[in-house]
Amino acid sequence: MHIDLVDRDVYATGGPPHDQLAWLRANSPVHWHEGEPGFWAVTRYEDVVHVSRHSDLFSSARRLALFDEVGEEQLAMQRLMMLNQDPPEHTRRRSLVNRGFTPRAMNALEQHIRDICDDLLDNLSGEVDFVTEVAAPLPLYVICELLGAPVTDRDKVFSWSNRMIGSQDPDYASSPEEGSGAAMELYAYANELAVQRRANPRNDIVTKLLQPDENGETLDENEFNLFVLLLAVAGNETTRNAASGGMLALFEHPEQWDRLAADPTMASTAADEIVRWVSPVNLFRRTSTCDQVLGGQEIKADDKVVVFYSSANRDTSVFPDADVFDIGRDPNPHIGFGGGGAHFCLGNHLAKLELRVLFEQLARRYPRLRQTGEARRLRSNFINGIKELPVSIN
Repeated sequence: MHIDLVDRDVYATGGPPHDQLAWLRANSPVHWHEGEPGFWAVTRYEDVVHVSRHSDLFSSARRLALFDEVGEEQLAMQRLMMLNQDPPEHTRRRSLVNRGFTPRAMNALEQHIRDICDDLLDNLSGEVDFVTEVAAPLPLYVICELLGAPVTDRDKVFSWSNRMIGSQDPDYASSPEEGSGAAMELYAYANELAVQRRANPRNDIVTKLLQPDENGETLDENEFNLFVLLLAVAGNETTRNAASGGMLALFEHPEQWDRLAADPTMASTAADEIVRWVSPVNLFRRTSTCDQVLGGQEIKADDKVVVFYSSANRDTSVFPDADVFDIGRDPNPHIGFGGGGAHFCLGNHLAKLELRVLFEQLARRYPRLRQTGEARRLRSNFINGIKELPVSIN
């Protein structure tokens, strides 16, 4: 079988190449993939988890966690971001930002999220685009609430995030340079937010993160600004694309939509199945720190290693009937929020809460919701994204 797991045009037309990924899991689970540079494609659940949980063996900092190669100047700046750090630096940063993202703090947002969903759904009528009217605004409203930023700023955050993540998509950015420009604009926005909160503290996550912890540790200016940048992208893109991809999955499996409409309390297990099925983040990159063996393959120090969550989440050795979309699936040990270890998604509780509330409200209020046009996918091998999903409310 011809293997090309990074062709963005493939993702734009049909999503992740699940036929190739299934073949690799069965025949070459740790596979040398040609490219500039070539890399090891890790597709089996067990191996993805192993890589994720051993930062000492598979580094996020050496060549960053994103797939594309960058120059030395960008490497130095990007290593200040938590996503691109290894312990102990990552451990220190994570402990500082964890203060704002405890399960208790996230659960306290449920009524607010429910109100946001109600407001969004109240404004729907006739035929609309599910992405721009529902899936995109929800996490943006929540992020603005977390940051204590005006809700009127949500369109700026939306634009910056699209341009950074979609730099290879013609609808969002004309070049990778434009994506870098968006990152700089958001960085400056975060800096201004910090200036405001230091002058006028509030009861929000920004104020909390700017204050010293119990050991007197604080985030410096660069660390804080880069964390806001990461939150704006990770907190927006993942939830947004899980929501739109989940809605598409329910349209493609109408019997599952009927189950949810008949019992909206199934939204809890449905949220996990949606994350498994969609795998909004398709891949992350690591760099081998030493000569080692993985999946029977000899990996050299500094080799590029790429884990594919969309493949691991369809591994039949872990998920019975893995190619069946089942909103009642339980247990569901998906790794749509990462395979554990240092980089397990900080906002996983918040993302599941947003998805649970959204799909519960949708099922209660619009049981006859239907798709009226073709879904358009993001041209990205990193984010499994939906750009447009026409639906009818009536």
